[in-house]
Amino acid sequence: MTRADRHLNATRLLDFETSTISELIRDRGWEKLARHERIGAVYDFVRNEIEFGYNRADDIPASEVLADGYGQCNTKGTLLMAVLRGVGIRCRLHGFTIHKALQRGVVPELVYPLAPSEILHSWVEVHTGEGWIDLEGFIIDAPFLRTIQAQFSDTESLCGYGIGTNCLSAPPVSWLGKSTYIQKTGVVRDFGTFDTPDDFYLRHGQNLGVMRDLLYCRVLRHWMNSRVRSIRSGRVPRIPGMALPNHNHKETPRAT
Repeated sequence: MTRADRHLNATRLLDFETSTISELIRDRGWEKLARHERIGAVYDFVRNEIEFGYNRADDIPASEVLADGYGQCNTKGTLLMAVLRGVGIRCRLHGFTIHKALQRGVVPELVYPLAPSEILHSWVEVHTGEGWIDLEGFIIDAPFLRTIQAQFSDTESLCGYGIGTNCLSAPPVSWLGKSTYIQKTGVVRDFGTFDTPDDFYLRHGQNLGVMRDLLYCRVLRHWMNSRVRSIRSGRVPRIPGMALPNHNHKETPRAT
């Protein structure tokens, strides 16, 4: 269904009219909440119930991200936008690139030199009723973030392990009605705003090449997801040249 407001429309990627997303919205009762609580409830769901991880591609529909149960900046952003629009909240995408150093520690060192120097990135801009604010803090789930905070408790500035911030001990990631960020310090280029992720990916793409795309989809992302799970459980791989400050940190007990 096409709505008069272009910031509320469904698209191929923002497929909030599919059964899985519409049932999620109905089951959670989000549409009954006031605007502030509605945004916060959807934001918290995408941040913590959809774990940080790597899907097969950036330009996949929101329903596929929901089915995967994990995502990164671009794919979790697509899901966030879809659900926000599904509950009547206006939103748009802001596109960027980030430096590949932000992904170091998640990308295996063996293949890190082959990664492009800039990686496609985006965050979501949401209209609160008073104006537009940035939402980026949903990318990293709380258990993953807590592990990194424990390992790097002696520093505030970090660029690696999927995080780019100068306030690691207390990054602005919680929904308080203000902008949230967790990868902002890694931003390199600003592509501006787009009404939909569909428009963004038509104009910009990672363009790794056919063989690298296949390698990423079939092998590398699974390797990266394995490393993300290890980090979340407390096993943080060292980055050459970056010693972990908290050398005596004990691993977080693994869930049974």
